[in-house]
Amino acid sequence: MFAVYASAPNPNDPLASLVVGERDTPEPPPGWVSVSVRAASLNMHDLWTLRGVGIKPERFPMILGCDGAGVLADGTEVVLHSVIGDPEFSGDETLDPKRSLLTEVHQGSFADTIVVPRRNVLPKPASMTFAEAACMGTAWLTAYRMLFVKSGLRPGQTMLVQGASGGVSTALIQLGVTAGFRVWVTGRSEEKRAVATSLGAHATFESGARLPERVDAVFETVGKATWSHTMRSLKPGGTVVISGATSGDASPAELQRLFFLQLNVVGATMGTRDELVDLLRLCELTGIRPHIGAELPFEQAGQGLRAMLDGEVHGKIVLSR
Repeated sequence: MFAVYASAPNPNDPLASLVVGERDTPEPPPGWVSVSVRAASLNMHDLWTLRGVGIKPERFPMILGCDGAGVLADGTEVVLHSVIGDPEFSGDETLDPKRSLLTEVHQGSFADTIVVPRRNVLPKPASMTFAEAACMGTAWLTAYRMLFVKSGLRPGQTMLVQGASGGVSTALIQLGVTAGFRVWVTGRSEEKRAVATSLGAHATFESGARLPERVDAVFETVGKATWSHTMRSLKPGGTVVISGATSGDASPAELQRLFFLQLNVVGATMGTRDELVDLLRLCELTGIRPHIGAELPFEQAGQGLRAMLDGEVHGKIVLSR
């Protein structure tokens, strides 16, 4: 079958390990199902896989793609839930010590066919395209959990999104506006800030700029480059929710500010199946849809990954057929 995969870990030149070619068609073990993939979206995790981060060398070659949407053998249209947990674990599967994400242990969705546990497919809303549904399982689910499960914010309060145009950031903007929060956004360029404005952000600022007032919560995916600004931007008792550190680990930690202002630092990783169910229902009820900056054929996955590597991403990049 056709597939886009990483041939080997390559920390210094990740795209050198990218292969667009053929792999064996997988057979689902008992309790698993085959999904004919119609669309899949790119995530930073795909670049980490190409670099060999979070995946053992013996797992290569590894088909890329953390999430997607497609069709079961009986014609049912489905959305993939990307977190593969221990069947014997109960509770929040993101806390399962044995859980993994697609492309870490199991092959990913950039292929004609993917096999996943039956519980990892959810009905696709009829009103949602395959391309839109392919954005839900990773970036949008991460944003949903950060905002509605972890932040403790109430509608009417002010939130700051660090980074204006990435997949999680654009999802946070759209979800925050829809839910009634005042949404402020920082961005490195006028073009990126314009994307945030087009999605409904109430105000945008240059990266590191002094804000008109402190905010109730900051949503972090950047890390080192924005951490100090994040800590300075919070009200006493405010919260930072962090789900990534694309620019590296934060240094220094600003512990004096943390304890003196009684700030809350909350980690968030992906989301649960039940949260994905609620996210899909929210999209149905409100009509909110992901901002897709580019839609490419699967054969042009390298072009999309290059744009992500170079930081030229405005919303989600989706591969479709």
